[in-house]
Amino acid sequence: MTAPPASPVSPDSRLSPAPTMKLTLRIWRQAGPEEPGAMRTYEVDGVSPAMSFLEMLDTLNEELILRGDEPVAFDHDCREGICGACGMVIDGRAHGPERTTACQLHMRHFADGDTIDVEPWRAAAFPVVKDLVVDRSALDRIIGSGGYITAPTGSAPEAHATAVPKPVAEAAFEHAECIGCGACVAACPNGSATLFTSAKVVHLNSLPQGAPERESRVLDMVATMDAEGFGGCTLAGECATVCPKGIPLAGIATMNREFLRAARKAPR
Repeated sequence: MTAPPASPVSPDSRLSPAPTMKLTLRIWRQAGPEEPGAMRTYEVDGVSPAMSFLEMLDTLNEELILRGDEPVAFDHDCREGICGACGMVIDGRAHGPERTTACQLHMRHFADGDTIDVEPWRAAAFPVVKDLVVDRSALDRIIGSGGYITAPTGSAPEAHATAVPKPVAEAAFEHAECIGCGACVAACPNGSATLFTSAKVVHLNSLPQGAPERESRVLDMVATMDAEGFGGCTLAGECATVCPKGIPLAGIATMNREFLRAARKAPR
């Protein structure tokens, strides 16, 4: 028995355009830190499912510029999910519906005709600069208060000069993955930066190179975190749920132990 002839493929079908989406965006617009803000609605058409969320915003901004309107301001840099710059709340969730950064969130996670709300990080310690851009320099000040090593190192030592047990190295690397995006603060009902601070403390305090400042580091970083106006931690767990790098919630308990240990040894 001979097989039936294959159905001919139309040349037009091979050249048919990929499906696109039309979306309604409700975006927070705020001209400056002292200006009032409000949600504004935009329609954007021709969105490819393969686009990243930031590429979709680029498409909207191109249309706004052509119309003579002010484009939407948003933070971005590497667009590879490693710098932490692209912070925004998408449909009420930090970085959007997937556990990744906004620049790595693709439009295939949305459906044609969806209405999407886009807002900046909302926390007392993150004042809005413009639209979706917030000032996250409070996180830098937390790092600056204790993220250093004063032990003289001289020239670069041999790789095996300071032995680091494998479990210790793994714990340090796990917490070193924090990119400082601030999603943990945006997701926390208290606006706490405890997960971020714990990642920096555990990373440096775990390693032998960080031992000289072990006590002062955790005391200074926690004090700076409180002084910057971040809320207190009640272990709601939302921070670890949205963290794009998977910083473990257990790091907070480790930081608390480090803090109590340092507070007992600190001079009254």
